[in-house]
Amino acid sequence: MRLILTVTYTDESTADAVVSAVDFVRFEEKFERSVAKFEKEMRFTDLCWLAWHSLKRRKKIDLDFDAWLDTIEEVSFSDEDAEIAPLENTASTS
Repeated sequence: MRLILTVTYTDESTADAVVSAVDFVRFEEKFERSVAKFEKEMRFTDLCWLAWHSLKRRKKIDLDFDAWLDTIEEVSFSDEDAEIAPLENTASTS
């Protein structure tokens, strides 16, 4: 399981947070909620925390969560994930 979130900071710079298995596991441990329930219960706070955890774990930021929140404008789903498409089944036979 992988998710790419785009963080937009108040200075208009951006960063992609690649959320992977370890981030989801830490989320479940911290909040005692299953990520399997995201489809019905996803909160904006959840997306922010996952983005923050991914960036902090990868040493791209060093702020605690609340201080980091003060520096961001938006967290959104990355266009990079939207561009991933299944392989076409129509291979050339000529």
